[in-house]
Amino acid sequence: MRFGINTLDDMDVDGKTVLCRVDINQPLDRATGKLKDTTRIEACIPTLKELSAQGAKLVLLAHQGSDIEYKNFYTTEPHGTVLSQLLGKQVRFIDDVCGPAAREAIKALKAGDILLLDNVRFVAEEQTLFETSLKLSHEEQAKTLLVRKLAPLGDIYVCDAFAAAHRDQPSLCGFEQVLPSAMGRLFEEEFCVISGLMEKPERPCVFVLGGAKISDAFLMMRTVLRSGVADQVLSGGLVGEVLLWADGQDIGEPARGFIKKQGYEGLVETGKELLAQYRDKIVLPQDFAAVVAGKRVEYPVGKIPPETLVLDIGTQTAAHYQRIIRTAKTVFVNGPMGVFEEEPTEGGTKMVWDALGDTPAYTVIGGGDSITATKKYHKTQDINYICTGGGALIRFLTGEELPVVKALRHGSKIGRKQ
Repeated sequence: MRFGINTLDDMDVDGKTVLCRVDINQPLDRATGKLKDTTRIEACIPTLKELSAQGAKLVLLAHQGSDIEYKNFYTTEPHGTVLSQLLGKQVRFIDDVCGPAAREAIKALKAGDILLLDNVRFVAEEQTLFETSLKLSHEEQAKTLLVRKLAPLGDIYVCDAFAAAHRDQPSLCGFEQVLPSAMGRLFEEEFCVISGLMEKPERPCVFVLGGAKISDAFLMMRTVLRSGVADQVLSGGLVGEVLLWADGQDIGEPARGFIKKQGYEGLVETGKELLAQYRDKIVLPQDFAAVVAGKRVEYPVGKIPPETLVLDIGTQTAAHYQRIIRTAKTVFVNGPMGVFEEEPTEGGTKMVWDALGDTPAYTVIGGGDSITATKKYHKTQDINYICTGGGALIRFLTGEELPVVKALRHGSKIGRKQ
């Protein structure tokens, strides 16, 4: 047991039916039905291999697609093909979640077999609108259709979905109310690495925060600055733009308009508070890049043309960040410095990732876009730890107890099937 949660070492799974929630949500080409990336699938393989080798009858629950827009939901069938290839054994897929066909398939499993159910978000109670509107307690989640139909067929519940640990949904928090529970190897590893980052980082400890989804980033920034975990915070992407706006700098009307459109204008006040308290630790961009007539053009902060949309930090800023990263002892990164998917606006992100690749510091990367950048710039082997979590990772770093962690602690107290 670690952190008050059972690990696989605490569970006897031989001959037992194990319901295992994984996070294998990946970018997908809807035209071909093929996955564009397999990072999260690869990450859960050690847990699945171990459970299957120990004789578990393994049932996998997973989602695919944005939890906000139902049109992005997609079957998990392509994931089953990849899992079979990576495990070197058949992973059977069934296009049902908790209906009669799924339940019969679970009953027919033999020791070592693996069954992948279809996208759990095809069940309405697994969707975010259900989660945010009804706000069911964990005890109430145990009474939802998914848990009522599947829990009686299971002996043990294992959660290896750290990347979804900030979600409060039945497949993540309901089964622990009625079944003996444990975290998988990936969940355990990520929990340990991030806990270590927060408790005893080698110094200087530098946080690099960017990207376009930034609400939780500001919560995390406040936490790591207040606790003294972060010695410096380097800002890029929308984080940097919001902080500059908070500092009274002119970032251009297009950038301000985009921030308002994304609903982040309220973070400007948060930025003012953070700068008032921690200005000596927050590093702001000095210049930005935009695309003019198809080419990259850079402007110092305060001299951005009124109608120009900035899309990346400038070379001067990126070089400054490189120097800080290369002299740090611990570096945590969440979010790129700009629109790195396009050649004219990838310069800042590429320079920062180049520094991450050769710094002697212990480096931790988190979040989907950060992982994508790491692969694009061939730095996967140079980063000490790549965390599959995005939202969960950031929430964890705010000091919040994640819903799944709370549920797993409850499930770890259950000594037998209820």
